Amino acid sequence: MRARIRDTEIYFDIEGMGLVPEGRRMRERPVAFILHGGPGGDHSGFKPGFSPLAQHMQLVYLDHRGQGRSAKGDPSTYHLDQNVEDLEALREHLGVERMVSIGTSYGGMVAMAHAARYPNSVSHLVLVVTAAHAGFNARAQEIVAARGTAEQKEVAGQLWRGELTTEAKLRRFYDVMGPLYSTTHDPAAAAIGRDRGILTPDALNQAFRPGGFLQTYDLRPELKNITAPTLILAGRHDWICPPEFSEELHRLIPGSDLRIFEHSSHSIRADEPEAMMAAIAGFVVYKTK
Repeated sequence: MRARIRDTEIYFDIEGMGLVPEGRRMRERPVAFILHGGPGGDHSGFKPGFSPLAQHMQLVYLDHRGQGRSAKGDPSTYHLDQNVEDLEALREHLGVERMVSIGTSYGGMVAMAHAARYPNSVSHLVLVVTAAHAGFNARAQEIVAARGTAEQKEVAGQLWRGELTTEAKLRRFYDVMGPLYSTTHDPAAAAIGRDRGILTPDALNQAFRPGGFLQTYDLRPELKNITAPTLILAGRHDWICPPEFSEELHRLIPGSDLRIFEHSSHSIRADEPEAMMAAIAGFVVYKTK
């Protein structure tokens, strides 16, 4: 499905019932917006991994502007502030009064900025393997230098130099970096997942190239404005958003909960999927009561 909002068209998909029969009444479930990372990826990587959550809430998957199946446009508009406004416009378009916001990696950056700027629009906030400021770049470079192979160091450098300019180069980046993204990396399964998705190098480079917006952003001054109950999930072995950045979020977001998955890297949904889904479902259901 597609929604024409603001100056673009956003692709979204829905999984699970919003109203469920319960005895003599229909019970309304929370509506959760699932925000993908990258930038330059799409929502397909969450399917079917996030499907267990549809037993507890209605899921709205979406592709950020210019990415996945959303409309292409001027790449200069592919940045965090626009993604935040698109998210708020889509919430209004779908008639959702207050949303559960679940953001992973870059999607977590969008989710926390949206929750800070539109606190009345968010009932629950879940931030998965993310960071509030550009400092994660330098730390990730240190980790690659310490842990990475020669090939991983090469392709990681291409990320920060803005050289991942084609789908083929971006696909190679994820192929090479896969063992750092996941402690249980399965090359064949990862390749199938990438084949299902749509990669958008323009969006990635707007963020990570020299002068890109993720080289300078800082959401820390805004985090005090978040009022939604917040769950922060981190992977102990994460190379690009290491757990110290989740610990910082926990200190800065009032009343937040933090869980570090000891056997996971950046892809908790691949490394400890059942525990991750249980943590999110339990948090939303418990905090709703």
